[in-house]
Amino acid sequence: MGKSLFIAEKPSVAREFANALKVNTTSRDGYLESADTIITWCVGHLVTMSYPDAYDEKLKRWSFDTIPFLPEEYKYEVIESSKKQYTIVSSLMKRPDVTTIYVCTDSGREGEYIYRLVEQMSGVRGKERKRVWIDSQTEEEILRGIREAKDLKEYDNLSAAAYLRAKEDYLMGINFSRALTLKYGNVVKDYLKRDRAVISVGRVMTCVLGIVVNREREIRNFVKTPFYRVLGTFKIQDRSFQGEWRAVGGEGVAPPPSAWYASPKLYKENGFKKEEDAKGLIAHLEGEPVGDILLESISRKKENRNPPLLYNLAELQNDCSKMFKISPDETLRIVQELYEKKMVTYPRTDARVLSTAVAKEIHKNIGGLRGFGPGAGFAAEILNNGSYKGIAKTRYVNDKQITDHYAIIPTGQGLNNLNSLPPLSAKVYEVIVRRFLSIFYPPAVYQKFALCIRVKEERFFANFKVLIEEGYLKVAVKKDNGGAAADREAGASPAGEDGSGNAKKAADGAGTGKENGTDSGKGGGNTENNETELRGDEAFIKLLNALKKGDKLAVDSYEVKEGETSPPKRYTSGSIILTMENAGQFIEDEELRAQIKGSGIGTSATRAEILKKLVNIEYLALNKKTQVLTPTLMGEMIYDVVGSSIKALLDPALTASWEKGLTLVADGDITSGEYMDKLNGFVGRRTEYVKQLRNQGALFAQFQAAATNYQSAESAGRRQTKQQTKGR
Repeated sequence: MGKSLFIAEKPSVAREFANALKVNTTSRDGYLESADTIITWCVGHLVTMSYPDAYDEKLKRWSFDTIPFLPEEYKYEVIESSKKQYTIVSSLMKRPDVTTIYVCTDSGREGEYIYRLVEQMSGVRGKERKRVWIDSQTEEEILRGIREAKDLKEYDNLSAAAYLRAKEDYLMGINFSRALTLKYGNVVKDYLKRDRAVISVGRVMTCVLGIVVNREREIRNFVKTPFYRVLGTFKIQDRSFQGEWRAVGGEGVAPPPSAWYASPKLYKENGFKKEEDAKGLIAHLEGEPVGDILLESISRKKENRNPPLLYNLAELQNDCSKMFKISPDETLRIVQELYEKKMVTYPRTDARVLSTAVAKEIHKNIGGLRGFGPGAGFAAEILNNGSYKGIAKTRYVNDKQITDHYAIIPTGQGLNNLNSLPPLSAKVYEVIVRRFLSIFYPPAVYQKFALCIRVKEERFFANFKVLIEEGYLKVAVKKDNGGAAADREAGASPAGEDGSGNAKKAADGAGTGKENGTDSGKGGGNTENNETELRGDEAFIKLLNALKKGDKLAVDSYEVKEGETSPPKRYTSGSIILTMENAGQFIEDEELRAQIKGSGIGTSATRAEILKKLVNIEYLALNKKTQVLTPTLMGEMIYDVVGSSIKALLDPALTASWEKGLTLVADGDITSGEYMDKLNGFVGRRTEYVKQLRNQGALFAQFQAAATNYQSAESAGRRQTKQQTKGR
């Protein structure tokens, strides 16, 4: 009887497989072996694509004569530092007594690529190969994955997409970096007074650089516009509250309209361009005869706010950036650690929902959390009232929104590792647990009041809300000041949403770069949408409930509040990840935007690493305390270089469409050949175009314009060189 060989991605995962299989193994050099089972591991990538000089020694020298470099057949080689483990894995795969190979690398495109390269390099033939696809490293999930392992051929399309992604990055990186360095390297080097300058570009990283630089330039060019609002302080019996004037009129508004309706003096319907006009309104309101001040209308309605969707990696990275001021790669490192300790499910996921199959067994995840202090009471309550039973019929379960993996949730296992977790890891785990448990609770319910007060022909508006049923908020909001910060109510969704817009909303909050700035009133004191939340003020709530249309009110005073438009906000490490995920927001063409929906820029597995690289090569600067991202002078210069030569690399639409193409290959909708034809054509044409350019001189003026926002180019060059030397 032949042996089964299990190949994991790293030693710790191999040990989990050995434990789950309950085999009595003997430790060997680089693997474990029993009577019928061998378990080994990669150490990440063991094989990589060869540099161009492996094709021809002439290609080692950077020259316009050797680009575009578009090989028909690609060469690969074993990574020098991983040769020992590669030799072990390769020899085990070839052993005559091994009849079945179980591929247990990470369940995703990159994990597939890691194994396929080893198999390709080893030249293995005649073995049965099965793919183990799991969502967590719990014993139950590992055994299910082995039991339901499919023939590896069923993942050939995913493998093809993985190879293409690598070739794409390889071709663009080599050809475009060489072309731009040869054409503009000296210009950049001389301007910064550095010894050398290699212009590093890539399909995703250059696009991200462009997004950040564009935002920075919007902020610089933004001109603040003052405006003046008019507020009235009104009274119900002995209680005062503020209302805001708006110049309303037109269809749907009871006559008469505001005297200032559609006036050119207005900044917007609730503010004037000049202070004297705002004061003129107050003089008009106070002029005799004032007449009765009436409550023209009052509406009362209840609003349900559902728990937010579950975490995918991008959402978790964004929240951790805001709550704990940590970078996306640090969040990924932590959640990967939690995954390897069996505490959470697979982290590199884009889905924010559960699968139907998981929903059927979700009580097991909840049950395990009865042993987790901050979530114990909630987990017990959910199990006791059975609220988990109907989860499959909610928006939190949707098989169509899942590609490789469902959302990040706690497994309910691995809690024996809690005490050994670093404090920050424990906080991240609690955030995941709270988001998960909240979906089994009812919506938070608010009572809302909307008042319209008429003074002469003018109208003031006041909005209030009262939380009347806490619902899921008791899980999502941390009651004490210690431990993890938890989800904010702003992350929730109004009842009736399909859930698909939640991440989009968050990314829009980061800004698309298309807005003209936002209004920033000074001292308004209201919450989002100018709603004042009332907490514990039962007397005032009672007064609001007693109000009716036509009631007379009193006014204490009117005042002018100065405000000003504010520029778009800088990206943070978290908001840029969400922006990358929702790249469609940048695309004007509706058809193209719909086509790439769900693709974005990069993948959940690569976005953090791309951002980290941009910081490491000093194209972007990351403030570790605030997690705010800004370009460096070098980064802006590279932006200008690319913008004047291969501008398409800065376009999120192009980058996202390439990612969409990889998805189409993985889904079997287009062939690898079709994709490669387009890729070779794009790289070849653009490289030849750069070779013909003669625009180095024009870039000097652009560099000068950028440099005015930094220290002198000379000192910047010295500083960057010093930092690089220190980092070596």
